[in-house]
Amino acid sequence: IVLFVAYGQVAAPSRTDTSIVVSERMVDEMAREHEARWSRKPTDQELAGLVDAYVRDEILYREGLKLGLDRDDAQIKRRVRQKLEVISEEQSARGAPSDAELSAYMTANVDRFIVPPAVSFEQILVATVGAPADLARDVAAVRAALARGADPAKLGQTSMLPSHVESAARDRVARDFGEKFAQQVEAVPLGQWSPITSSFGMHLVHVSARSPAVLPGLDSIRQLVAREWENDRRTRARSDSYQALRNNYTVVIETRKLASLAAQR
Repeated sequence: IVLFVAYGQVAAPSRTDTSIVVSERMVDEMAREHEARWSRKPTDQELAGLVDAYVRDEILYREGLKLGLDRDDAQIKRRVRQKLEVISEEQSARGAPSDAELSAYMTANVDRFIVPPAVSFEQILVATVGAPADLARDVAAVRAALARGADPAKLGQTSMLPSHVESAARDRVARDFGEKFAQQVEAVPLGQWSPITSSFGMHLVHVSARSPAVLPGLDSIRQLVAREWENDRRTRARSDSYQALRNNYTVVIETRKLASLAAQR
């Protein structure tokens, strides 16, 4: 992007007259773009076609500017805005952040990087419907089978629900089993089969492990932290640049209902 901006400032053709200069550098760039796209160098005929296409675009663009076709066009405004925001981002760019900066960023944004609590469990869908007395009887029957050494996978009702869940965060448990189930699985004792209800029916659940929330070390998530740090830097750069420009303008909103916004923004 930096090279693009610099190239645009140095090599951008003047559009204030009727001369169009296609420099050797521009032709070389067209050839490189063609090779990058098609994995081969362009033939002389293809290169001539690329130059002709550029000249055609340039002529039509300049004539469009003369007619004022760029004014009051939402798409053109958006593209110009995006280019200016890129320039604003790159003007504040510098080298990679230090470990101290990344560590401080992690501390200030713990919620972005913390690994949430997780739970591992087995579950048997005992019954999907039934009166309380019937459900209690079915639960007792499955428990008795488990006590005799029966395979949990062969007990209960057949369903699409996973019978074994390993190190799942709460949102994943809620996604698969429902919020009511997720709340209960956090509270049942470890190492024993406990009845839990969900929108699917009655379950017997054996929670084998729970792990608390933990903030990983920087070395293990350095790439993620650096990416988030860079995204925030770009966001701040755009905001600071806009605010500096905004201070140079007087905004008049000719609608009484929204007039107060001009002083607030």
